Amino acid sequence: MRFRADHLLLAGVFQAAVNGIWATNLNSTASTTPTFRTCTHLQTSLGSDIVQFSGPEYLNASTNAWSLFNTESRPTCIVFPRQASHVQVAMTAIFQDKVHYAVKAGGHSAMTGWNTVQDGILLVFSHMKNISYDASKDTITIQPGIHWDEALAALEPLGVAPLGGRMSDVGTGLLLGGGYSFIGGEHGFSCDAYVEVDVVLVSGKLVTATAKNEYADLFRALKGGANRFGIVTRYEVEAIHTGTNSDKDWFGGNIIYPNSSAEALIIATHKFTSTVSDPKAILLTTIVNTPNGTEIIAILQLTLIYHGTSLPPSIFGDFLSIPATSTQLSPLSYIDTNSLLGSGAARGFGQRFGASAFSGPVDQYLNAFRVFNQFTLAVQSTMFLTVLAFTPILQSQVLAGRARGSNIFDPPAQNYAAVQFAISTQPGITQLPAEDEAAHQSALASIPRSPGFPLYMNESSEKQKVFATYTRYAELKETYAKYDPTRFNVRFTEGPAGL
Repeated sequence: MRFRADHLLLAGVFQAAVNGIWATNLNSTASTTPTFRTCTHLQTSLGSDIVQFSGPEYLNASTNAWSLFNTESRPTCIVFPRQASHVQVAMTAIFQDKVHYAVKAGGHSAMTGWNTVQDGILLVFSHMKNISYDASKDTITIQPGIHWDEALAALEPLGVAPLGGRMSDVGTGLLLGGGYSFIGGEHGFSCDAYVEVDVVLVSGKLVTATAKNEYADLFRALKGGANRFGIVTRYEVEAIHTGTNSDKDWFGGNIIYPNSSAEALIIATHKFTSTVSDPKAILLTTIVNTPNGTEIIAILQLTLIYHGTSLPPSIFGDFLSIPATSTQLSPLSYIDTNSLLGSGAARGFGQRFGASAFSGPVDQYLNAFRVFNQFTLAVQSTMFLTVLAFTPILQSQVLAGRARGSNIFDPPAQNYAAVQFAISTQPGITQLPAEDEAAHQSALASIPRSPGFPLYMNESSEKQKVFATYTRYAELKETYAKYDPTRFNVRFTEGPAGL
């Protein structure tokens, strides 16, 4: 998408000025609250560069979230940790004083309220963005503030990469929700590559969790448990040998189809999901509806990738035979594959996700397409665009995760499609209208998941009960009760329901 840069710049300057005034006034009126006293104590302990009540860095951190819905809240103070001990100090005070809080790593979340907080304490990891490769262990160490484009660029000369996301603006929060990548069929979900995880518990205690130590239950819970099990300050993950940018070891790209090809594309996507077993094959089918006055403009994009020198006709032939308006296929490096969807960095739009999971007949897919189009027509006056996307998850991806000890959502060992039903509101809409929220929830109810298949946390609505769809839900609840017996996290920060 293209935007008028001059309009966005003027809007940003105006909003910054307004927000600056608001932040100053808000903090002055909150100077006697318990949260303010906790912030003052933290600033005395950690310093004014780490704990801030106002100023340019405070303002930027509180207003630059990807979803416009997460830019309106103003924390009493923001903590900018430089190391894990700063997180420990902050979390200890938050726990003792019973203060509402939130954590922002990359800021690319469509869950309203999960990476921002009004009149509470926000921890922002913009100063913890280091990444390194240990050749002797063949592992990568990642701090929580880095984005995937930064991670890939830093390690590209070494020919290795972490299992990460599919868009460069996405941050490490992706790992806590499970994580999809363009090499998942071969290596599993992104979280499956964990080796060690340093996490600050709600009490402020720092522990290192692995698959085999005393925190093995916590280790697995962090593979899909989102923000409910503590604040991660370090990820050590397996290094994937993807080659440098000159190593064009993949082949693929994007194909754009006309709306007249929609049904054929959906039928081919269902066939791929149902029949393909080659872990080197990756697919993403995306349908974007953009309201334009009285009409809806549809863009049908297929992203197809094969870890090899060409696209095998037995796997991709159906897609290549569908009439298309644009075909861009070529040899690719791993970094090239991660640019196929764009950066995903555009700000200024309210975002809301929703998810389902399909393992049934093609009618499931076609019904979702019908519901999606009906929804777009119903809410077009407030929508910038709506998105329906199908990500085939192959059996090999599930088995790769189980070979590494499994994750907490643990899908059945068979192919299925993760379904995303996303919306972006028109610029300037800072809260999803109630009627649009109701229409979105109704649409999601009309495309129910196949029994036994988990919803993908990172593409779900905050109103969906994602944990309850996990195969290991009982284990998840037991682990949560062990590490947070007073349910402090559930009571004092926004996140998934069900614990």
